[in-house]
Order: sequence, then structure tokens, then C-alpha cells
Amino acid sequence: MTQPLRYQIRVRGHLSEDKAYGFSGFTLKNEPNGDTVLSGLVLDQSALHGIFNRIRDLGLVLVAVQCMDDEISDVKREA
Repeated sequence: MTQPLRYQIRVRGHLSEDKAYGFSGFTLKNEPNGDTVLSGLVLDQSALHGIFNRIRDLGLVLVAVQCMDDEISDVKREA
């Protein structure tokens, strides 16, 4: 990555405040189905892997990861 990209990361369960603390800079949204969606900018691949490590260390189940800038990047590549 050459610039920060916006990601949405979905984990199983609602996060308590102590677990949410490790995701500063991210918006957390508790979904009605019991999942939590974390949204925010990720500076680079190393930072993304750090987030995955935090999810693992907390014993959370990773449900989905989506780069929200993919469509923008695709448009720039076509131009």
C-alpha cells in the first residue's frame, strides 16, 4: 500500500470496552446479529497484520475483511 486505505473488519460478538480499547482510531458498530464492525484507516500491510494479531490475541472470531477503497482504486487504474 502506498497510502492509507479504509477497511471494514467484522468480528463475531459485541466488544466490551476493554477489548475495544486496542482498536483506537477505529469506529466500532455493534450489529443486531451480534457481530461488531470495525471501520477505519489502515496505514500499511504491517498495521493491518497488527490488527489481525490483536483480534487473534483477544480470542475473537474474524468474520470478514473488506477494503472499502477497492472500487476507488479500480477506477483510478482504469483512468
